[in-house]
Amino acid sequence: MNRRSFITRTAAATAVSTIGLHAAAAGPGVGRIDCQSHLFVPELLTLMEKRTTDPRVFTRDGMRFMQMGDWLRKVPPLYTDVDAKLAVMDAAGIALTALSINDPGPEWFGADGPAVAQLCNDYIAGLARKHPARFFGLCVLPTQDIRAALAELDRCVQQLGMKGWLLYTNLAGKFPDEPEFRPLFARAVELDIPVLLHPAKPITTDLVKAYEMTSTLGNMFDNTIALTRLLMSGIFDEFPKLKLVCPHLGGTLPYIVGRLDHQVHVLKRGPQNLQRKPSDYVRSITMDIVSPLPGAMRFALDFSGPDKLLFASDHPWVQPKEILDPFFSLKLPAATEQKILSGNARKLFRL
Repeated sequence: MNRRSFITRTAAATAVSTIGLHAAAAGPGVGRIDCQSHLFVPELLTLMEKRTTDPRVFTRDGMRFMQMGDWLRKVPPLYTDVDAKLAVMDAAGIALTALSINDPGPEWFGADGPAVAQLCNDYIAGLARKHPARFFGLCVLPTQDIRAALAELDRCVQQLGMKGWLLYTNLAGKFPDEPEFRPLFARAVELDIPVLLHPAKPITTDLVKAYEMTSTLGNMFDNTIALTRLLMSGIFDEFPKLKLVCPHLGGTLPYIVGRLDHQVHVLKRGPQNLQRKPSDYVRSITMDIVSPLPGAMRFALDFSGPDKLLFASDHPWVQPKEILDPFFSLKLPAATEQKILSGNARKLFRL
């Protein structure tokens, strides 16, 4: 199904055709850069309201809910409000934001995945075009159709000017280290764009749904499992120039990777063809500092160094102040703060 027939059938897209090329983001200068911030795509929400299978959206007592199995999430108007996001950025001193959708990604929509990806990417690129000094876009891909995903990645980078690929920690139940996804990593390296992991509906949902722990333990476990599988698969040896970003301070992996080193190198469990220790791979990736705990930020800084950390907020679920206050409580040297708040992002995204 092509994009035109998809939009006509669902009546979910409006004004997408007006979206043009992404204008240049803000040039060198001061100002914080938020490397993880999201908006839901209004047209996609409308589409999901028409669906009878997950992922779908329904309204109850005046509130929209997104349903994926037992996982229900509220979708208030704030989650689609561009002006509100700009106001939050202004209040937090954020000059520029890497903007992306949240999950569900195109991989959850079966044969409609390529059209969903185009719809979402056109929307995000359109906002970046409208606000070139405030936003740059990260694309999502229909990973269930590798040929379509490769074409969409090229379109997003080469035509829409998007600056990275948002890769979900699981792709409708498949982890991204699976061999079928390797061509996408290869193309990301060729295009010299970063790949940013982001939690999806966790693999462990059934285990963490009690006490509403899905977004805490579930998402962090998905970050941890996906990142560990990637490094254990040898992908960093196959693609040494891969620019991978893991959110939320790497899930739990940086704090337990010593045990992984011991398992692989001392007990000889797991792959024996890795060129480096697991902990060395973890130090080579970039992590964002989305955590309200200053001690966790300090550990990540000591573990990875100031060149491997990025400021991010995870807005609208987290307010920037909830990340900035604990970050500033560390009282880091000004040069270190500048790297984490903006300098590293400018280099990573070639802003």
